[in-house]
Amino acid sequence: MKRLRSILPIVLAAFAILLVSCGGNVAKAPPVYTPEKIAEIQRYMTPVYSAQERMPELAEYIESEDWKNVDSFIHGPLGGLSSSMSYINRAVVLSKDRPALTELYETFYEDIERLDAAVGFKIYRDAIDEYQSVLKDLNGYIDTIPTESDIAS
Repeated sequence: MKRLRSILPIVLAAFAILLVSCGGNVAKAPPVYTPEKIAEIQRYMTPVYSAQERMPELAEYIESEDWKNVDSFIHGPLGGLSSSMSYINRAVVLSKDRPALTELYETFYEDIERLDAAVGFKIYRDAIDEYQSVLKDLNGYIDTIPTESDIAS
């Protein structure tokens, strides 16, 4: 019996070590979009969708070389998108989607800066080209935003 008492702590220690080594971190499911998260994204996307709908208006201003209204549009509806888009990128979308959206956001604003420069110098051809780039970037950003189809079931 004395011999059994001396072996018992060793067996219990081995069992405890086994339990601790096998019980590590439990794998967590990757984060997913929920209906609430998609609704939040859509709330912050409202000004972006509004600007997209108004882009033909900007094209008309450029076509008619109405530089004052083009400038107002760039610094108004398009300039106001910065806060919504940057908040979406850093706080609302999942981390796996951030790099692509951030790149589109940065490209969008670089193209707006080039459009603004073309407008400042009243260079029609450059303004048209940059308008096309801005429109492409804005549409690409919108297409990359998660929607209801990205909700995990």
